[in-house]
Amino acid sequence: MAEKKLTVLQMLPALEGGGVERGTLEVAEALAGRGHRSLVISAGGRMVQQLEAEGSEHFYWPVDRKTPWTLRLIWPLRRFLKEQGVDILHYRSRVPGWVAYLAWRGMDPHSRPRLISTVHGLHSVSAYSAVMTKGERVIAVSETIRRYILESYPSTPAERIHLVYRGVDPAAFPYAYQPVDKWLIDWYEEFPQLRGKKILTLAGRITRLKGHHDFIDLIQKLTQEGLPVHGLIVGGKDPRRVAYAHELQEKVSSLGLEGDITFTGNRSDIRDVYAVSDLVLSLSTKPESFGRSVLEALSMGVPVVGYDHGGVGEILRALFAEGLVPLSDTGELESSVRKLLTIKPDVGKSRLFLRASMIDKTLAIYKDCLQ
Repeated sequence: MAEKKLTVLQMLPALEGGGVERGTLEVAEALAGRGHRSLVISAGGRMVQQLEAEGSEHFYWPVDRKTPWTLRLIWPLRRFLKEQGVDILHYRSRVPGWVAYLAWRGMDPHSRPRLISTVHGLHSVSAYSAVMTKGERVIAVSETIRRYILESYPSTPAERIHLVYRGVDPAAFPYAYQPVDKWLIDWYEEFPQLRGKKILTLAGRITRLKGHHDFIDLIQKLTQEGLPVHGLIVGGKDPRRVAYAHELQEKVSSLGLEGDITFTGNRSDIRDVYAVSDLVLSLSTKPESFGRSVLEALSMGVPVVGYDHGGVGEILRALFAEGLVPLSDTGELESSVRKLLTIKPDVGKSRLFLRASMIDKTLAIYKDCLQ
């Protein structure tokens, strides 16, 4: 019997960049590639072009606004779900989650889509955040998230929660990858200060919880000890937190580290950046739900040092326990980094946390829900 072709609608605030957005695009591409109809509602962003090029349909709705006005979208969404014949309604964030849940709840239970939610973050525990647990199936992106749901929302039945780790595509982040000569020439022309240095990279959006201050302090200590290191802060400024980016740049300047730390901004060539890094760091002060940059670097065989909590701790314990550092223990952080720069550790090739597994499990949840 031929497989039933599904119409799946995913909802998220926007498509600018980040783990939620990447997960949405990965599932959308897989759906389209397997002949299903993939729809996405968001407020748009730079990743829309990629989404559509990979076979999905995008609909611009202002589901990123944290105002009561957004709830006016409940009734248009209800019509949309009927008109498009949506089989699965999958939301990934709180504002679109409330629009999706309230639209769905008001529909005929016999004909409405099945409702799926994915909890991507450790949100503040509240009635507002509780919408993320209202799916008929609730996907947790890590064991950390699964425990958070059970502890914070104990009325959520454990059997409704499905652990589906985010994953990496080994073809996108291949083991032992090396950049081509042309890229290296361009790279060192753009950043000549990196020649002959040990490169320490902190990747991710420039937001206060990512541990940039600990990273800057680390580079200061290592350079004072005479180690030939250079720190890369890779990631774009959050438009809502420009003052924080300025704060970091002023700190680098006040410590006289302009020649030792480089802000690269957003990079579309992060794979190559990882490849020229001697160490990648993950220093978030708040536990991360997963830790995609950690997994991407380890997939390529690049060692990672990270604070031992949340999803980052889970990944490092499974793939590279040598990189674990107690949370905010800057003395142990410096010691571990110095040691790993000296011994050049071997990061083994792994078959864990694969994107293909994440996609297969997600689509299996869709089909199981329909049955």
